[in-house]
Amino acid sequence: MSTISTGIITTPLGEMHIGVSKKGVCFLEFENKARVENHINTLSRDHKIVEEQSNKIIQQTQTEINQYFNKALVTFTVPLDFVGTDFQCAVWNALLDIPFGQTRTYLDQAKTIGDVKAIRAVATANGKNRIAIIVPCHRVIGSDGSLTGYAGELWRKKKLLELESNQGSLF
Repeated sequence: MSTISTGIITTPLGEMHIGVSKKGVCFLEFENKARVENHINTLSRDHKIVEEQSNKIIQQTQTEINQYFNKALVTFTVPLDFVGTDFQCAVWNALLDIPFGQTRTYLDQAKTIGDVKAIRAVATANGKNRIAIIVPCHRVIGSDGSLTGYAGELWRKKKLLELESNQGSLF
């Protein structure tokens, strides 16, 4: 049984819970007790969970998150470990292709994965993204330009998009 180390990452938008396997970050979630517990429960089926550990990947993630919020990083290099279905992983990988400072609609994402009829399934998979900020589901907006759904709360999505667009201050 492999191990998942967990810890806390600090950001200007609040603390984030992180889970890291030998492969990489498997979850990074803003303070949301239900979602964090869900991730841990799901992952604990196949992994031993070790709480409040620090390791090289957790430290690298904190460094890169700091650089991101200081506008010194636009592409994360920390390794990732997606835990999901093949479809979810395809959607999450498509999120990684959305350039910093740009947005896409759910329809755009459905087209990217090759199934224009999968808009709702894409939206559902985005909602199950476990790796906030690094896997930028905050860059996906409604077809009318609205800020729809974000597990980290819409005010954070707005702040992340402002940070990336340079149209306003983060705070």
